[in-house]
Amino acid sequence: MTGNVSLSHAVNETGFTQAELADAVNTYLWNRGHEGTVSDRTVRNWLTGRTRWPHARQREALTALFGRSAGELGFVAPACRQSDTNEGEQPVRRRDFVTAAAGTAAAAPLITARPSMVGSSDVIRLREGLSDLVQLDQSQGGHGELEQLALSGAKRTLELRDQAATQRIRRRLFAIAADYTGIAAWSALDAHRLDHTQTHLARALHLAGMARDPVALFQVWNMYAMLCRQRHDFHQAADSTDAALATTITRRDPMFASLAHARAAINHTHLRDRPAALRALGRAEDALGRAEGSNFARPNWIAFYGPGELSAITAVVMNATGDPDQAEAASHQALSRIPDALRRNRAMATTQLALAQLRQGDIGQACATADTVFGLLPDQALPGRLRSRLDHFQRALTTSAPGSKTSRQWSDRYRLERSRT
Repeated sequence: MTGNVSLSHAVNETGFTQAELADAVNTYLWNRGHEGTVSDRTVRNWLTGRTRWPHARQREALTALFGRSAGELGFVAPACRQSDTNEGEQPVRRRDFVTAAAGTAAAAPLITARPSMVGSSDVIRLREGLSDLVQLDQSQGGHGELEQLALSGAKRTLELRDQAATQRIRRRLFAIAADYTGIAAWSALDAHRLDHTQTHLARALHLAGMARDPVALFQVWNMYAMLCRQRHDFHQAADSTDAALATTITRRDPMFASLAHARAAINHTHLRDRPAALRALGRAEDALGRAEGSNFARPNWIAFYGPGELSAITAVVMNATGDPDQAEAASHQALSRIPDALRRNRAMATTQLALAQLRQGDIGQACATADTVFGLLPDQALPGRLRSRLDHFQRALTTSAPGSKTSRQWSDRYRLERSRT
């Protein structure tokens, strides 16, 4: 028994899995008031040629989904029925042609009115667009152009949802739209455009809920925690981190759990609970150890997180809790581990290193270290979050060494760099 090559080609072109094709046919039948009983096994029988002539309603659904007749899809009517079938189809097609020519579009054949269907291959292409934006963020940081590109991607994705071949594809489109909107929110957050961040996150949360996607939900709550910290609403930041920890992805993948615990450590620091912050760092390290070597499929936006980023977060906690020597050690460790391509992340870690050196009284070395930040992001605007950290360093420098030549020289350099943004 040979397989149905024509149907196999049509399925491959649209990117359907067997389960998705079964869902699509059943959805078509349900929408027309019929019972949908197509299963993976039914589709497999079509593909293998075991079923050579599906039920009439199933043939109608397949014709609508692929825009091809049953014969073009490789199906063959039993010999005893071919003549009856051909004779029965001709008058209908003639009537459709005459009526359509008279202007009655409703009588046109279903195949000509079929909209293009969105399947797995379209989902893959849309996700490739997400990867491009993540790379742009990693090289340049958050900025207005990235924010607008992400919002455009979300808009294009949502325009396709009514053409989804299955309900599963529709949910995946909602998830991709949530991811695009999340990138827009992240870009606004990194640029310190907090009102824009709030608006985008509210939209992303709605889309993630529609998608029922725990990864998208985690991303939104993670960014909500960061937004609340930038607004100095530390209790709300803690609540958002708790929501991130409660998503199902943190139970399935320790990488997400580690990131959430690391964010919780920063929240505890701002709430002046050093023991809780240290416990959270310990949990983050334990979870990261379990995550290393695992083969989970993860979105590329979380690729920034690893041992280097956890060391950088440790430096933030140690600087804030009055342990500048440990903060310096953690910063050096972070810079030895953060990939060179993540220039913004390296610049943030370098600023923490400069602050740790300043708090140990080494003013000259601190200013020299802070100077290297500008070389990490040459000829481009400093992201808003980085400017905020450098502002913090400058205030600490002015307090530690008011009026010193080194302090004045660095402040002049910083004002010059800021004027270019």
